[in-house]
Amino acid sequence: MSLKIKKKIAIFWFRRDLRLHDNAGLYYALRSGYPIIPLFIFDKNILDDLDNKKDSRLTFIYQALEAMRKELQANGSDILVKYGFPLEVWKTLSDEYDIAEVYTNTDYEPYATERDREVFKIVKEKGTVFKSCKDQVIFEKREILTGQNSPYTVFTPYSRSWKDKANDFYLSSYPNKKYFKHFLKWKGTSIPSLPEMGFEKVEDGFPSDEVSTSLLQNYHDQRDFPALEATSRIGIHLRFGTVSIRELAREAKKNSSTFLNELIWRDFYQQILSNFPHVGTGKAFRSAYDHIKWRYDKDDFKKWCEGKTGYPLVDAGMRQLNEIGFMHNRVRMVTASFLSKHLLIDWRWGEAYFAEKLLDYDLAANNGGWQWAAGSGTDAAPYFRIFNPTAQAERFDPKGEYIKKWVPEIGTNEYPEPMVDHKMARERCLKVYKEALDQK
Repeated sequence: MSLKIKKKIAIFWFRRDLRLHDNAGLYYALRSGYPIIPLFIFDKNILDDLDNKKDSRLTFIYQALEAMRKELQANGSDILVKYGFPLEVWKTLSDEYDIAEVYTNTDYEPYATERDREVFKIVKEKGTVFKSCKDQVIFEKREILTGQNSPYTVFTPYSRSWKDKANDFYLSSYPNKKYFKHFLKWKGTSIPSLPEMGFEKVEDGFPSDEVSTSLLQNYHDQRDFPALEATSRIGIHLRFGTVSIRELAREAKKNSSTFLNELIWRDFYQQILSNFPHVGTGKAFRSAYDHIKWRYDKDDFKKWCEGKTGYPLVDAGMRQLNEIGFMHNRVRMVTASFLSKHLLIDWRWGEAYFAEKLLDYDLAANNGGWQWAAGSGTDAAPYFRIFNPTAQAERFDPKGEYIKKWVPEIGTNEYPEPMVDHKMARERCLKVYKEALDQK
């Protein structure tokens, strides 16, 4: 539906920031002096690549849009939701409306960067200003640099600089609500349904967007034990921006330095992706690791995917991932290490599988975690440090509670023997890695 608007407007384009409160780009849009039309585009470039038509993430986005729409309607406004290719959508919008300015929040992924560059060109032809703001991180790109004015590639000194700089100015929320009167007063059409876009609605609930004070206060002591409900499960909300990173960071600063470190890791990996974009295009951060001779064994990979490796902690993690789209962070490290080092299967296969399954999938963090596990990334554990899945299970699931939940046939004849011997796999990994790294 085309709105009959004669005056100039501004558009705020939602992407991975699906909330009206404490939203940086939306704040600046609302203060622009122009009536604001909120916009969301279901991007066919992304959706067409999703094989799973019951992808829970689409339901999550849809529910977030419905919640924002309800709040906007209570203020006499609405949200424009399109389904299509962004460049085509923007060409149409630029022809239909007199758009003075476009506001959005920066997305640092390679596809998003290129997409925004092309949208900038389209709207510029009509004299429209395109403004991109920092919102999903506390510090971006080159805001935190070493003494040599270069990006950090090691986490610990980065985190120290991050904490030194993160004062009240950076952690304060944007007071969006006081400017809600600047939304354009209009009534929109319905949001395109999931079936119309070729997807099915998923009925399962999603994790809460709240993190309790008690969880934060116990986080340091309990977070490594997967049988406990001791992690926040906030990842999906951070991924799609239904919570504010600034609010979370303030709470973490008060109650848990360990949880704050997890948020800093997010910033760290986002700035790595910005400053070293090759990591987002299938390349190892450390180029020498691209010489490793991987075993591209589809049968072994299938056993890993299905949680049938014969290593209980690995299998429990993979089954948890397949069942609910989530895996405990400690177990993510163990399963990733097992694939890349025990099985010597290219970490990119595992990265892609996690990307397909994780509700909280985020390119920067997923890539960073996989390259850390494989030894090829920034701040990586040395390649000769190889997790022993059995020892990890004994230490972090000592009663076997997590394993029994996800691998009920453990201890019976139905459970497979280990698909690879730990000692042999470790020695093979060291040999293959050393041969590759000696080439550099």
